[in-house]
Amino acid sequence: MKKLTLVSALALILGLTGNSYAQGGYTGPTISKITVKEALELRDDSPVVLEGKITQSLGDEKYQFSDGSANIIIEIDNEDWRGLTVNENDIVEIRGEIDKEFLKAKVDVDSIIKK
Repeated sequence: MKKLTLVSALALILGLTGNSYAQGGYTGPTISKITVKEALELRDDSPVVLEGKITQSLGDEKYQFSDGSANIIIEIDNEDWRGLTVNENDIVEIRGEIDKEFLKAKVDVDSIIKK
């Protein structure tokens, strides 16, 4: 009987504390923001963080993006908007990868936030 009580008490304690994992993650260096002009010089699949404005919708999930140094086409999949609404006056930060095709470069956006 003592074993059953001990096992039950231990199970109760583990059950109460077993789901409270501490949240953690990487805290080291991250990718720094760069200009569009700098991004245009990067190699294919290079990660980028850009801050600027979406100046125009080009259709088919593509947009014109500018930070004042240059313009670049960005592609934002519909699910990556996550309910965010922006216009040409809003400053946004985008994170993604450079996608070089022939002589053109664009950014495949993974995330976007309004600043």
